[in-house]
Amino acid sequence: MPSKTEKPPIEVVNIDSSDDEEDDSVTTAQKSSNPKTALKTQSTSQLVSPADQKLEFRSFWKAGRLDVGPTSRKPLPVVDLEHARVHPKFLHSNATSHKWAFGAIAELLDNAVDEIHNGATFVKVDKVVIAKDNSPALVFQDDGGGMDPAALRKCMSLGYSSKKSNTTIGQYGNGFKTSTMRLGADVIVFSRATRGSKAFQSVGLLSYTFLRKTGQDDVIVPMIDFDISGHWAEPIIYSSQDDWSSNLKTILEWSPFTSKDELLQQFEDIGPHGTRILIYNLWLNDEGVYELSFDDDDEDIRLRDEASCGDQIKLSKKIAELQSHISYCIRYSLRAYASILYLRKFTNFSIILRGKPVQQFFIAEDLKFAKTINYRPQLAVTSNEATVETTIGFIKEAPSLSVCGFNVYHKNRLIRPYWKVTGGGHSKGFGVVGVLEANFVEPAHDKQDFERSSLFIRLESKLKQILMEYWNKNCQLVGHQPPGSRSHYVPKEHGAKFQKQLPSNQHDVSLSADFQGGNLDQGNYLAEEPPIGFAAGSSVEVISENIGSMSVEQICDENLKLFMRCEEHGQKETELRKTIGELEKELEQAKMKCAQLSAHLETRKKQKIMKQQTEKVL
Repeated sequence: MPSKTEKPPIEVVNIDSSDDEEDDSVTTAQKSSNPKTALKTQSTSQLVSPADQKLEFRSFWKAGRLDVGPTSRKPLPVVDLEHARVHPKFLHSNATSHKWAFGAIAELLDNAVDEIHNGATFVKVDKVVIAKDNSPALVFQDDGGGMDPAALRKCMSLGYSSKKSNTTIGQYGNGFKTSTMRLGADVIVFSRATRGSKAFQSVGLLSYTFLRKTGQDDVIVPMIDFDISGHWAEPIIYSSQDDWSSNLKTILEWSPFTSKDELLQQFEDIGPHGTRILIYNLWLNDEGVYELSFDDDDEDIRLRDEASCGDQIKLSKKIAELQSHISYCIRYSLRAYASILYLRKFTNFSIILRGKPVQQFFIAEDLKFAKTINYRPQLAVTSNEATVETTIGFIKEAPSLSVCGFNVYHKNRLIRPYWKVTGGGHSKGFGVVGVLEANFVEPAHDKQDFERSSLFIRLESKLKQILMEYWNKNCQLVGHQPPGSRSHYVPKEHGAKFQKQLPSNQHDVSLSADFQGGNLDQGNYLAEEPPIGFAAGSSVEVISENIGSMSVEQICDENLKLFMRCEEHGQKETELRKTIGELEKELEQAKMKCAQLSAHLETRKKQKIMKQQTEKVL
């Protein structure tokens, strides 16, 4: 017999909202045992058949435009207006906070990472095929603590978050809803958990398709629960068997599963505890194909529009090299993005993407000439000052690639990748990359940027200062001209005359701003002020030997070799100066000793003469 327990605040989540459409109306909902709760139960036995409505738009950015005509349901009595209502359109508008799909996927990965303190050791992200219509679906599965019936209802609610720890990434209670609705129109959640001596498994369906096709103007979330403490799963009945069966019927009608047994089969993959999230009816792009591409790489998920950029034209070697760098790959490859998504190394946790673990990539460990700089932001008067460690250095490909920027993390999670703090068109800082964790500034709700607070503005200014100081001191290490150094200058008006005096193997070269597509501009090679004797601000040109036919890479390599030779000679000069100092010191000591010996010898001679004279007198 099904077990009957005390009714919780929610059975089928019904989050009411106001709406501006005059034709929209609602039926009287069955009231919960707690009439003041904002989330109440409602029967779904009289819903409109899915054949009567058609979801016109499958593109995410157009899905919010869909209007549904008036329904035959009666207006809600005034006595029931005890809380704000939420229209199904809010699910879509709420999800528009995610500008790109990977930001939504990152939210779901965050939820799994937050489960590490509950014993989670993995999160799996994969593609499955829905048997009903042969369409692709996204699956997220972890082996964390799972959710009991009450926790699942809170997860499905808007704005509720039970994460209070300073170490957890989630905090707004909105990530699950925004992320799943950004990726697809529908999501079904399976969760299994143990609380004390009781074990539960629950199913919840959040379906934009169901809500819109049936003309709902409340967010209704059908859910069913089972007590699995015994030898078999017993349905948990909160009000009546009819209500439980109505919820099950709605889930089967609007989910990818056609029977109760098929539904319960999903728990077999979860094990004793964990959560499985299935997102289906994935969104399409403006061309009518899926935003996410599963066919380009069997071990990856890609953003189709980003991945196809540049495929139609033949890329130059320089651009191809740039697009192979991780700073570019994270724009279209989920595997690349997930590899840098978390700052610290997982000790007993893995992100498994399409059957293969994601290898974490630590940006700071891949830098050359790296340095650590401490920054103490000025927080509120009542707060303790925090020290932020920023690791800064050159990418291995510098100076051939113009990749630069700071990777800013918050609570171990990447918020802004390769953030260029310098102005556009400025070549100073090319090749310089930094990594830091800024827990003292608040991220935006989509966790893809920071709130532009005064702390954030001060951080931006500080990072500019750190970048310029590092560049001025170390740019020569990768072949750039050090600030303040002078090249051979010739006034432009005298260039032709001077060129006639050059031997045939020398050329007059004027470097362009972008150096034929490279990232080295004229400012990297010319001194910041003209040599003595030339007027300030006058046009200048660089005179060099045998570089007229050399490529940018060859010039950079030659420049670097010359710099390394200068460094070697500089070290030798320092050693020689040290040796000279030591020898001069030894010479002074030898002179002093020689003077002492001479004085001693002179004294001995005088004593000997006096002794001889004394002996003669006697």
